[in-house]
Amino acid sequence: MHDIRFIRENPEAFDAALARRGADPVAAAILALDEKRRAVATKLQEAQSRRNEASKAIGKAMGQGNTDEAEALKAEVAQIKQDMPALEERERELGEQLQTALAVIPNMPFDDVPEGANEESNVEVSTWGTKPEFDFEPKEHADFAPDLGMDFETGTKLSGARFTFLRGDMARLHRALGQFMIDRQTREYGYTECMPPVLVRDEAMYGTDKLPKFAEDSFRTTEAHWLIPTSEVPLTASVMGDLLDESALPIRLTALTQCFRSEAGSAGRDTRGFIRQHQFEKCELVSIVKPEDSSAEHERMTGAAEAILQALDLPYRKVLLCTGDMGFGARKTYDLEVWLPGQSAYREISSCSNTGDFQARRMNTRYRPEGEKKKTEFVHTLNGSGLAVGRTLVAVIENYQQADGSVLVPEVLHPYMDGVTKLEPVS
Repeated sequence: MHDIRFIRENPEAFDAALARRGADPVAAAILALDEKRRAVATKLQEAQSRRNEASKAIGKAMGQGNTDEAEALKAEVAQIKQDMPALEERERELGEQLQTALAVIPNMPFDDVPEGANEESNVEVSTWGTKPEFDFEPKEHADFAPDLGMDFETGTKLSGARFTFLRGDMARLHRALGQFMIDRQTREYGYTECMPPVLVRDEAMYGTDKLPKFAEDSFRTTEAHWLIPTSEVPLTASVMGDLLDESALPIRLTALTQCFRSEAGSAGRDTRGFIRQHQFEKCELVSIVKPEDSSAEHERMTGAAEAILQALDLPYRKVLLCTGDMGFGARKTYDLEVWLPGQSAYREISSCSNTGDFQARRMNTRYRPEGEKKKTEFVHTLNGSGLAVGRTLVAVIENYQQADGSVLVPEVLHPYMDGVTKLEPVS
């Protein structure tokens, strides 16, 4: 959500920031709607003030024996009371229209975000690791993982396309990855482990900018709950409506949860394999910080996600997304893209975003600076994957594949695998 005062004071700068994202100018329309709302609010305040003044004057007129004046004042008060509900309803309607208009405007990018229309304009910041060399032609995971327990057929039989049934050591490896991630994020990076609900109300989805714009990308139950597309939603919304003490910041939360996405906007993409699923597991990172700390926190969060890839010895690159490729609520985003030998390509495995105060305004989450009695400020929120478990599983399978179809288990995962160091094809 945007600050209407900023738009009033900087309409040209606001439109220029949106233009960098390829969005049309909206400041004039927003301000026209805001002016209508403020005009009605002024009329309402004037009516309330006049009602109070006239009510007091009635008693004075009666005390002076001026019956005609008292009756006239009573009639005026009655008319004001009759007119006020319509003014109140009009103010409410215009306020809702303004909120609706603001709710679908994307966030403004930071100045250091490169401008561009799509992923072609993203900027590679760094690379890490050495791509593995094979004495055979490496395969895509979808071509050999079924023999290791990645059962696409049963997943489809049970639930349809983009669902998978993991078995045996493949399921164990998936579990090991998730446990390893949550352990590292809590023990080494100070995130507090949480177990949030995976069903949330509209307010939580709206506050984290998933509604109204992206309703079609999520699943909704018949009882009007939403299945979370990421635990960013409940973790961030856990402070929805709160007034926090400065001493409570930063708040760093993590959760390993199931996530659910309809993938309505990705028809035809990654239909093979385990890359893009309707149901998947992810270790999410969320930070709630003071505004002046959010840029440094963004770097810290991205580093925490990178550390998982480094521990697994998976080659990757860090990419700064351009204005046209960033998510709706982001002001700046780093993507981590892991190397997949079977595809001979880098693929996204984590996005870490700084949303500034965009979500905080939607959630009405503030903090009181130390020493202040009345002044409050909106917090900044950040979110990132540390990491997407399924995509990490794919990366491990492809990077550690052997000529005989087996897969070596990364050494760092051995303590989680109960002695299993290699996934063997099931005969």
